[in-house]
Amino acid sequence: MGPLGYPEMVVIFLIILLLFGAKKLPQLARGLGKSMGEFKKAKDEFEHEITRAEDEVTSESTPKTSTSEESKPREEES
Repeated sequence: MGPLGYPEMVVIFLIILLLFGAKKLPQLARGLGKSMGEFKKAKDEFEHEITRAEDEVTSESTPKTSTSEESKPREEES
């Protein structure tokens, strides 16, 4: 099943118009817009938390490199 075309959108709009009436359509559209905004906000927050957690795990698992002098054993002076 492909994407909806213009004729299908018109039919869907007419069915919604018949079900809810002309007076309720702006209220319905406003509620739908608010819902979409809340959904997008929640999705962005979720993605941010996943990225932050991933960065934490990456930074914890990366071994700290030491300088070459620290890794060499010290020779005793005679």
